[in-house]
Amino acid sequence: MSREFHIVGFQVGRETYGVPITSLHEIVRVPEITVVPDAPTYVEGVINLRGKIVSVIDLRKRFGEKKVDASRRNRILVVEHKGRLCGLIVDAASEVLKISGADVEPASAVFQDEGLNCVTGLGKYNGRLIVLLDMDKLLAYSGMWHVDTQNAGKARRSPAEQAQGTSAGK
Repeated sequence: MSREFHIVGFQVGRETYGVPITSLHEIVRVPEITVVPDAPTYVEGVINLRGKIVSVIDLRKRFGEKKVDASRRNRILVVEHKGRLCGLIVDAASEVLKISGADVEPASAVFQDEGLNCVTGLGKYNGRLIVLLDMDKLLAYSGMWHVDTQNAGKARRSPAEQAQGTSAGK
């Protein structure tokens, strides 16, 4: 008996991506976003979602899109991962998909070698390919998680200082 994957499909640029439906908390329209200083360029800021502060990543920027235009179709996929919420701005949330395990190919080595290790595989669905994303790797790579554990016991530096390799004592 073949395993079945239940994913939420969404558009970023011309591509369709998918994340496990179990990680989806909700889908919301893009509200006003509060900018956070020294954040990476793909981190838009934070939103207040019914009293909870949620970090927001623009997946278009995260995936290297050169031209990023806001539209009325943009949505934020609020995902829950390891007990925390994070918002992912996408061009459009499309549908819930059920993909048979037989129709999922593992990610090729080229994805791993080029730093795209958040791709777990490619699903074939009604004649199109769905790029399947691993939430652990997508969010860990973006620095949204694990920041405190990496800096435990060390002097705190801003993300800009960390990127430049400088410290306050230099």
